[in-house]
Amino acid sequence: MTTLIRGELIKAITTRTIFAYAAMAVVLAVGQVLASLLPGWGDLMSQDDKKEALGGLPLLVLLLAIVGAAGEYRHRTAAPAALVAARDAGRLLVARAGAYAVAGAAVAALATVITLAVGLPLLADRPGPVVSAGDVALIAGGSLVAAALLAVFGVALGALVRNQVAAVTGTLIVIFVVLPLVQALSGTILDVTPFGAAQGVAGAGLTTLSTGAAAVVLVSWTLVALVAAVVGERRRDIA
Repeated sequence: MTTLIRGELIKAITTRTIFAYAAMAVVLAVGQVLASLLPGWGDLMSQDDKKEALGGLPLLVLLLAIVGAAGEYRHRTAAPAALVAARDAGRLLVARAGAYAVAGAAVAALATVITLAVGLPLLADRPGPVVSAGDVALIAGGSLVAAALLAVFGVALGALVRNQVAAVTGTLIVIFVVLPLVQALSGTILDVTPFGAAQGVAGAGLTTLSTGAAAVVLVSWTLVALVAAVVGERRRDIA
């Protein structure tokens, strides 16, 4: 399994895709911080608002994993990899999920470091409750955990759909159209979706769940999606 994970990780980090997503993660993270914390761009007063401004962007890692996993079928690289895994497509998928969890956490770490470097000096000048060092550590750690779990979730979705365009388009529709409607109807329902739970783990405000409960929700969604993808892989032609 270690060899498979290493091989999948090499594939993940040697493509231009991960560098493009890493660049986008940094740009969007800095943009979020500046839009939230620059004087005159917002009136942040509550501690939750400040934490949310420092929170990461784990949903971008989700898209990275979807593109990478679905791309295995588009570029016909899934079948040769399955031969290396002794034709165990399920085992290979788990290895791929582990590799993207590492890659996703690395992208999130880069974005988080830059976010904190830009955001903490600005945050010191904002009025309202102070965000402690412990809070910052929880936000940073939560962003990495959320990114790793969403990367696994994305690999599972990519394997289930197998079509990059359909998977990414569907995910974007859910994020930008469905989720705002759900939030308008009920913040409670949004919290128990994998997307809402991930944002909560990464530092965004939650309506009803604690950060720990959001992590449990996210882990549960991730495991269900991964099991479904593994079962699906073992039942159909890998090519």
